[in-house]
Amino acid sequence: MKTALTIAGSDSSGGAGIQADIKTMTVHGVYAMSAVTALTAQNTTGVTGIMEVAPEFLGEQLDDIFTDIFPDAVKIGMVSSGALIRTIADRLSFYHARNIVVDPVMAATSGARLINEEAIEVLKEYLLPMAAVLTPNIPEARILSGMEIDSPEDMERAARRIGDAYGCAVLCKGGHQLNDANDLLYKDGSCRWFCGKRIANPNTHGTGCTLSSAIAANLAKGLELEEAVRQAKVYLSGALEAMLDLGKGSGPMNHAFAVKGEYRE
Repeated sequence: MKTALTIAGSDSSGGAGIQADIKTMTVHGVYAMSAVTALTAQNTTGVTGIMEVAPEFLGEQLDDIFTDIFPDAVKIGMVSSGALIRTIADRLSFYHARNIVVDPVMAATSGARLINEEAIEVLKEYLLPMAAVLTPNIPEARILSGMEIDSPEDMERAARRIGDAYGCAVLCKGGHQLNDANDLLYKDGSCRWFCGKRIANPNTHGTGCTLSSAIAANLAKGLELEEAVRQAKVYLSGALEAMLDLGKGSGPMNHAFAVKGEYRE
């Protein structure tokens, strides 16, 4: 059985973070493991508190995972401090981790800031160059590229700037009132659009976590990056289209088991 590791924060509401990652990876048929970077007090409407783990403890989690069940892919989500980012980069480099998917989480959907400026600079220096693919949304791509993004052409320019700067592929996610849920993959000097339709579903808490975890799971199973992205996007669209609701605002990863494995065009 293929294995995947999520390094991210815990979401007490179960809709995002490691909870969403584990559900998504499990549905995709890989064995999911987790290293927790922080505990959060949150629900679908916002984050009320964050308690980071000590860098030494995060390192211990990673050592125990890599020396026992080596992951075929690694997804990195919310990491809110430079010290934790350095620990992750050090351990992943030491163990020669592969298929690293970085979701550069900088703010919650509700708008709550999840990372400070110092940590962003450390992320750029240490972790982004290790990634196989980055999955920024439009606001995150603006920060990483240092440019405004107001059109599909801007998305292409920003993805190129980010990918060339850090030597990795970039999946620049659409939405955020820019386009109709079309995502752009920049890889090896070329761009490919993955077109989608905007789905009128208010339950979008944790969609970024779900997409990046699905990509990591697909890479763990040996898919090439473009196919891993395509199947992940189809999976997420299927979860949103299911229009299931476990409660106020619950996100698509809460419904993963209701749509598991249905990759639909």
